[in-house]
Amino acid sequence: MDRADHPDRPDTMSRRSVLATAAALTALAATTGPALAAGGTALERRAPRADRFVDNRFWTSYEDWRAGTAEGTAVVTGGRPGLRIAKPAGRTDYTDPHTGRTAAWEYARWTSPTHRSTVPATEVIASWNARTPAGTWLQVELMATYADGSGSPWYVMGRWTSGDDKETDIRRTSVDGQTDGKSTVWTDTLSLDDAAAGPRVVSYRLRLTLYRTPGTTATPTVWRLGAMASAVPDRFTVPASAPGVAKELTVPRYSQEIHVGQYPEYDNGGEAWCSPTSSQMIIEYWGRKPKPEDLAWVDPSYADPQVCHAARQTFDYQYDGCGNWPFNAAYAATYTDLQGVVTRLASLTELEQLIAAGIPAITSQSFLKEELTGAGYGTAGHLMTVIGFTADGDVIANDPASPSNDAVRRIYKRREWENIWLRTKRYNSTGKVVSGTGGVCYLYFPVKLSTAQRQALAVVGIR
Repeated sequence: MDRADHPDRPDTMSRRSVLATAAALTALAATTGPALAAGGTALERRAPRADRFVDNRFWTSYEDWRAGTAEGTAVVTGGRPGLRIAKPAGRTDYTDPHTGRTAAWEYARWTSPTHRSTVPATEVIASWNARTPAGTWLQVELMATYADGSGSPWYVMGRWTSGDDKETDIRRTSVDGQTDGKSTVWTDTLSLDDAAAGPRVVSYRLRLTLYRTPGTTATPTVWRLGAMASAVPDRFTVPASAPGVAKELTVPRYSQEIHVGQYPEYDNGGEAWCSPTSSQMIIEYWGRKPKPEDLAWVDPSYADPQVCHAARQTFDYQYDGCGNWPFNAAYAATYTDLQGVVTRLASLTELEQLIAAGIPAITSQSFLKEELTGAGYGTAGHLMTVIGFTADGDVIANDPASPSNDAVRRIYKRREWENIWLRTKRYNSTGKVVSGTGGVCYLYFPVKLSTAQRQALAVVGIR
């Protein structure tokens, strides 16, 4: 799949296209027989939903964490169970490729049970929520099992820390060059090399490694770890949906364009900050903001310094951009009792249900200028914040690719917007067939939810 679906500046062509154009996906297949990853435990079984091509599995509860294999980790109890370092399982050196600094680290590790996906998947994206005090960091890995019974290597899905002190913290990074001839990791996404003919991913395990400076008692704490596996039907157009409940949420409006030229070391400045700008809008919708000391580094003449902060805190030093999907979700979850996941939705109806429950969403779409009336631009990959629907069912979006904060709120035609978000194939400005986004979105929500919010998230497979 062309990496044009990844968040990037709103240009006709993407800054970086790293995935080859996908072969046609087959229609959603029936669930295949049991398969275990090497050394895995008994498979977790779930009844598949015939109307969905997305499977979400997140470990969040005390029982979840206890079910995994611990090597030096302990379960944090209380209102928000998680994992921490109890006793280091070992020590290793890590040379940061982005600073050249080699340092020793103590580590502890946790490996999930094998999770069997309810859909034979062509893509898997991991995401996590954690706190990483100074001098700590974490690594998330994924091992997939294919339908032919073979398994992938342990793929690194991200090395992450919320800090960026060059003397104490590693650089946040994805890892390039990971492939086994059946699948490849492109920045943050495990994708089949041949989605049409290759064996699908039928199950996977996640491995979480927590690191800290030797001799200290500091530890990362991880509250949520999981992945979204999907097999989106290949299509240029999607079925039209009927309008649902009209509702608009009051979400702060921030433009990425007013930051053009600011801090070009972070993804060339504001023109490429659609993802962190959208993230900041929803973080503040939920009543969270950076502390004044977090913003002290920002030039005081710049408006909305929290957007600059979000760009810095989501920057992936390997991808060289702020559009790493799980890094954005992890940034959101650094705020008190806020959670973030990367997933896919199957329809605008599902999105309407979330909005009706008071949960906005950040969606990824790509389109030509003439495909979205009123946008005024074309893009190979762009993030918007969906905040509501009109009485006619049209989409109300806070579009960060706007000239000012006041201009951010837009209304886009339902049928146009539905198609550019949910399709998996499209024609770019040169007539080449490239990938669409297939309904990718970020969902941020607090730990304490209303019954309606909990139910709306459950409908789309999030708990």
